[in-house]
Amino acid sequence: MDRAQLSLPPTYYPEPIEPTILQRGGAMPDSPFWNKRHETMPRDELEALQVHKLRHLVEWANERVPYHAKRLSDAGVTADSIQSLDDLRRLPFMTREEWMRSQVEHPPFGPILAAPENDAIRYHMTSGTTGRTPIRVLDSMKDWEWIAEMWCYGFWGFGVRPSDTVFFAFSYGTFVGFWGAHYACEKIGCLVLPGGNMTTEARVKQIVDMKATVVCSTPTYALRMAQEAHKLGIDLANGPVKRLILSGEPAGSIPATKKLIEDQWGAVAGDTAGMTELGTIMVFECSEQPGGTHIIEPHFIEEVVDPVSAEPVGYGEQGERVVTSFGRGFIPVLRYRTRDLVVKVPADRCSCGRTLDIYEGGIVGRVDDMKLVRGTNVYPRAVEAIVREFTEVDEFQIHLYTAEGIRDEIEVLVEIPDADADANSILEKIGSELSEAHEGLRFGVRKVDNDSLPRFELKAKRLNDEREVVGGAGERKKA
Repeated sequence: MDRAQLSLPPTYYPEPIEPTILQRGGAMPDSPFWNKRHETMPRDELEALQVHKLRHLVEWANERVPYHAKRLSDAGVTADSIQSLDDLRRLPFMTREEWMRSQVEHPPFGPILAAPENDAIRYHMTSGTTGRTPIRVLDSMKDWEWIAEMWCYGFWGFGVRPSDTVFFAFSYGTFVGFWGAHYACEKIGCLVLPGGNMTTEARVKQIVDMKATVVCSTPTYALRMAQEAHKLGIDLANGPVKRLILSGEPAGSIPATKKLIEDQWGAVAGDTAGMTELGTIMVFECSEQPGGTHIIEPHFIEEVVDPVSAEPVGYGEQGERVVTSFGRGFIPVLRYRTRDLVVKVPADRCSCGRTLDIYEGGIVGRVDDMKLVRGTNVYPRAVEAIVREFTEVDEFQIHLYTAEGIRDEIEVLVEIPDADADANSILEKIGSELSEAHEGLRFGVRKVDNDSLPRFELKAKRLNDEREVVGGAGERKKA
């Protein structure tokens, strides 16, 4: 048997990846769809396909992963018992905490692999945060083909074509990031420019010198490159770039941030979102820019549940997304609680003709991003949505601290490099709008020295929580 087939049985994919656009130059440039049959499938046929794939996924996980087999058995779930999407709710949830704990107990990958480690051809891990164990994943050749295929849905849907030159402002480390997107662009037939370990200045210059028509980065880094271009005297707004594809942060769907990026680059910006746990993207913004991202439903089931009760919520209600993935065979993902906050709306919100449901506003935040400040919920995305309305602000940071040892305070630090700007008026307006949007909570807004705040290439971390909490013996320590 070919090594690339070891991690997936022939029956795992209910149908092969359609060979409509698999070879360079074999694309259909007049079609807005990468896979028209999948992207325009009637809802009843789409749900039947999801049920069919779900049965195979449960069978595969039960046969190959004892960890999942026990969980399925305890829940009384077998492949034959899956008759409709309603049966999905009988499957147990899987959480990040359980995944990380399993890797600590059974290092390095945990007991969730469906194939031997030596069958893998790729290794990646989450970007991670200080003090937290990253999730480590493996993929087979077949998994990686699927990972690139998902990115093709997004890139093609936003208008990328074989004639494009695509620059990746990405470090190409073990974080999965834009790896799959790189291979997707090669698959489409684009000329690919890997940014690699280049400085921001070198990246900006290469984008212009090579006449890149598409740039891929985080929203934060797109703004950072625009700032660098301004320092270099380069006018990106009249440059070669026509499209920016953003990922890694909710900011890609924050209207104020997105408009700022589009204005500075003179290009349209499209949002995508993915996860290391899936290996690829599960949503993308199409060229119609409907104010949200289409879910690639032929390859994922995306549920939205109440973060506390775990009960399903309906269209138009905010909740936590729960994902089941059909494509990665090396690591089956069943009902994974992502902690991402979303609002699902019907596909007809968009005029593109896709029947794929939409996350309005993309990923609107994370359950664990919320901070409680003097009884008021504060989400970093909501703060950014207001701060980015003020184009004079180059960078900002949210600072939480304890005043006089007893009172929580929140302030926003901002850089305003334009010496001619009325900084005091801007600070006052930002503070007023933040307070109005947060039930009267008073925000301090303070101007800091230019270039004093951190800059980011990957996911920005603009929230600095230095509040003190009372320990068990009454002592105070950092949160």
